This record gives sequence, C-alpha cells and structure tokens, in this order.
Amino acid sequence: MHLKDYSFDNSWTLFLDRDGVINERLIGDYVKTPDGFRFIDGVPEALAGLSKIFGLIIIVTNQQGIGKGLMTEEDLRIIHDNMIDGIEEAGGCINKIYHAPHLERDDSSLRKPNTGMALQAQIDFPEIDFHRSVMVGDGLHDMEFGRLLGMLRVFISPDPDPSNLELSDFQFVSLTSFVDSIIPL
Repeated sequence: MHLKDYSFDNSWTLFLDRDGVINERLIGDYVKTPDGFRFIDGVPEALAGLSKIFGLIIIVTNQQGIGKGLMTEEDLRIIHDNMIDGIEEAGGCINKIYHAPHLERDDSSLRKPNTGMALQAQIDFPEIDFHRSVMVGDGLHDMEFGRLLGMLRVFISPDPDPSNLELSDFQFVSLTSFVDSIIPL
C-alpha cells in the first residue's frame, strides 16, 4: 500500500517526534536554549501543508535533559514557544505539545515507547482515534509507540535502512519528503 492510498483528512491526527523530525538533532547533547534549536530545512512550510490536511497535530517528545538537570521546564517552554512561532509564521499549527522529562531508566509511562503522552492527548482531545493517526519519528522508540497504539508509522531517516521498515510502515528521508508524498503537486 502507498501513502496516497490513505484518505487523510481532518478526522486524522498527526503525532510528531521533535528532535530529528522538526529540528536538527544535536548528537550527544540536548537542545537546551532557543539558540540551540534549528528547524530542519523546509519543516515550517511542511507543517503548514500538513495543517491543511490533519485535524490535529500533536508533538510527543522525550526530554530527559530536564531529568538530568541540564535544562528546566521553563527553558523547554521558551524553546517550544519559539518553535510554535516559527511554525505559525509559515502558516502551520501545532495543537499541543506533550513531553516526558523523565530519565530513560525511570521507565515513566509518559516516556516513549510507553504510550502515556498519547493517552493524555486523547483525554485532552477525545476525537483522537489512534487507528486514524500517524506517528512520524526518527527513532525506533517512536515506531514502537505508534505500533502499541495501532497508528500508521512513518520513519524519518536521512540514511534509509531497510531494517527500519520492520517497525515502520513507511520510510522517508525527511518530514518534507513525507509531505511531498501525500500532498498533490
């Protein structure tokens, strides 16, 4: 099946990971300040296109930099406010951002691949149907999160690897290429 075979409309919800999908991932580090946040080329415009299709766009992001004491909840709020401003300037919309500040070793129900952030989103937005949802992420924990909830899963990787298709339904080199595959030219 191809992505164009799906009838995405405003009854669908798009769940997005943040680092490596929306912004450049800092290998071995965390985005701790607004200056450290850099959109991946074309992402604000891609989100503008996605906002015209999906009824809800939700970001779900593990942020253990908070749990490690490298940043605060306030630091993250400022980063996210700036990110949303950039997305809105391009014509896009993010309905809500959920984050898990816990350390990986804490095994929090919120931290992906656990499903707590999505379940909280469904409480806040009862119209969410996980079987009419897409999870876009760049990590296998994102794909497992989507699988546990019965979502369609899109793996983002600049270096496509066929082994990643075991947990994902589709694979693209960027969020922009995913958008290009579902929005007619």
